[in-house]
Amino acid sequence: MSTEASKVKEASIQITGMTCAACATRIEKGLNKMEGVEQATVNLALEKSSIKYDPSKLSEADFEKKIEALGYGVVKQKAEFDITGMTCAACATRIEKGLNKMDGVAIANVNLALEKATIEFNPSEVTISDIIAKVEKLGYGAHQKQDEKEQVDYREKHIKDQQRKFLFSAILSLPLLWTMVGHFSFTSFLYVPDLLMNPWFQMLLATPVQFIIGKQFYVGAYKSLRNGSANMDVLVAMGTSAAYFYSVYQAIATSGTHHAPHLYFETSAVLITLILLGKLFEAKAKGRSSEAIKKLMGLQAKTAIVVRDGVEKEVPLEEVVIGDIILVKPGEKIPVDGEVIEGTTAVDESMLTGESLPVDKKAGDVLYGSTINKNGFLKMKATKVGRDTALAQIIKVVEDAQGSKAPIQRMADQISGIFVPIVVGIAILTFLVWIIWVRPGEFTPALEVLIAILVIACPCALGLATPTSIMAGSGRAAEFGILFKGGEHLEQTQSIDTVVVDKTGTVTHGKPVLTDVYVADGQDEQKFLSLIGAAEKQSEHPLAQAIVQGIQDKGIELGEVQFFEAIPGYGVQATISGQGVVIGTRKLMQQYGIDIQSVLPVMEELERNGKTAMLTGINGKYAGLVAVADTIKDTSKEAIHRLQQMGIKVIMMTGDNERTAQAIGKEVGVDAVIAEVLPEGKAEEVKKLQEQGKKVAMVGDGINDAPALATADIGMAIGTGTDVAMEAADITLIRGDLNSIADAILMSRKTMRNIKQNLFWAFAYNTVGIPIAAAGFLAPWVAGAAMAFSSVSVVLNSLRLQRVKLKK
Repeated sequence: MSTEASKVKEASIQITGMTCAACATRIEKGLNKMEGVEQATVNLALEKSSIKYDPSKLSEADFEKKIEALGYGVVKQKAEFDITGMTCAACATRIEKGLNKMDGVAIANVNLALEKATIEFNPSEVTISDIIAKVEKLGYGAHQKQDEKEQVDYREKHIKDQQRKFLFSAILSLPLLWTMVGHFSFTSFLYVPDLLMNPWFQMLLATPVQFIIGKQFYVGAYKSLRNGSANMDVLVAMGTSAAYFYSVYQAIATSGTHHAPHLYFETSAVLITLILLGKLFEAKAKGRSSEAIKKLMGLQAKTAIVVRDGVEKEVPLEEVVIGDIILVKPGEKIPVDGEVIEGTTAVDESMLTGESLPVDKKAGDVLYGSTINKNGFLKMKATKVGRDTALAQIIKVVEDAQGSKAPIQRMADQISGIFVPIVVGIAILTFLVWIIWVRPGEFTPALEVLIAILVIACPCALGLATPTSIMAGSGRAAEFGILFKGGEHLEQTQSIDTVVVDKTGTVTHGKPVLTDVYVADGQDEQKFLSLIGAAEKQSEHPLAQAIVQGIQDKGIELGEVQFFEAIPGYGVQATISGQGVVIGTRKLMQQYGIDIQSVLPVMEELERNGKTAMLTGINGKYAGLVAVADTIKDTSKEAIHRLQQMGIKVIMMTGDNERTAQAIGKEVGVDAVIAEVLPEGKAEEVKKLQEQGKKVAMVGDGINDAPALATADIGMAIGTGTDVAMEAADITLIRGDLNSIADAILMSRKTMRNIKQNLFWAFAYNTVGIPIAAAGFLAPWVAGAAMAFSSVSVVLNSLRLQRVKLKK
């Protein structure tokens, strides 16, 4: 099984030309039929396909050809690079071959004479920095040409094209709309020039709208029908063509007579204009639904100051490579992930962790790209660049989630796949009923009904109902540090009724600190702490380090160590500044004959409160004790209470002893505590809860939590934890705050409610609209306006998710 899985690759391709859910379904079916494709999904809102496939059988070029054969386009980006280091034709050939082998590169041409490379690539699969890194790996240099750096956003270009078409269409349609409005009895007072009533003048205005502006509908309909399916373009082309060509027939048939013809030029022109307006609003609204990605990308630095061959130079972020030495001035963004080589500073990491207080950094500490250097000058070494940085990984998770499908969408996809042929059938049947029985022999009213049905029954709203909500919901969650790995996880999280939280690093900080100091009568506390700190500094035990850190934070100078010995399982003994010191358990004190009876009640009380107490003897006599505890996060109690108010049972699970676990569980208010669980036993405990019919979310941060995270219905990894835990989880909570659990469930519930609203209105709209149109109560232009704005209303409803209030 693992061998097969290792063969599977993923491709992401941006698609143009889709107009409705039927288009997305058509492409998806076509891709899934290709031999070697494991799974292909097409997202209408993102206009993107995600494909899992066997690279030994297929390549990305095959998918692009298939998509184009189905009548749609593939977005490609073109860039030019100056290449340095080439000496002969063999160099150019080597670079060209290397680039052409890259995933996502469609074609690469290298010109030796001009020292230039021209590359056409899929921006969803490969980036400028990937291309530069590839050339440098081959032993040459590459720099993107300056005039190529500002790439045109194809979405913006599409919106501008639609705006131009709409304005042209609106200018030609307005006079026709004037004539239509002038026909109503309640608007008979309006003056309508005779020229506007002339059939040939109306044809002159309507023809460019029908065939120049409306060309996109004819082309889309032809491609769809050629491939054995029907989409929105088919409905629009049929409806407007029926109105236009019937008007042409009437104009010719009544030419030279005094009979006023029944013309529908205004119907076809106004319909196309309204549909374009709706599509324009829809495109703008869809752009807003991916605002989260734009915000995250906006956090990135644009340039970096690198030191190469002893010379400082400012280079674009894409040209930074692993191993580069980078200088970061106070107030600047840290460009990439790396390690401090020289300097000290405080770094604002709130964009990653949500923690408002800056984090102190010194040589050897890790830095994350896009965080802000507050006050010191840093020299750092780049360790992760491009797609490997923490921010790039976050963006990738959000993109994947927005591009994935929730199970609820399958029903909408199935319906939209057969929707258009059914509507065409209903329209034709209704036309026949009207012309034969309702208004026998009267072609005009039957035609109006036919056009109204064809136009109102567009499956756009149905296709956009789910993906736009997922985009908006997952994007909003990402702004608060909650990363859903897929639409299915966003859907499943709403059903969680039991949350199991790991203690260490999840409920608590995962880092013990010195909490209590008790000194025996006659002892000087400062001298006592100086001796203990000196002894424990020699130990590598985490509790010893916590004691030393706590003492140093008090500004106490440590004594001089003459002798030190660790006694495993008991404690330590040492000679400090000429005095014999022993620190550790009750048994260690008994071994040295030190009387501790008077302090035992205090010690037991500390342990009941979840603290670890260590006794100290100096020169054979009891001198005092210190207590260490893994402190509870400030927000844990509040977060657990929030979950309980939402009707969710909270269980704390830990490998710690029962007494400590119960103490912490009681303090934070969990419903139950499962203590002394071995790492391999955590997954078993989750299974037991699932067997009781519970929908379980497991929240953890360590390697030992990974099996339980994978077993749970939903695994949530605290982002401050290990990569292994985050890999096993379905949701990553970057901020390490338990409030994010409640926020994730809340976001899931609100998103699913929003999807259900969208689906309800999309179905209701067609269920009500088609019968009204069939009954003859809906003028074609009203049907066109309703259809155009139905999809816009769905997208706008989805965008409400971007205003959901979560915990900061």
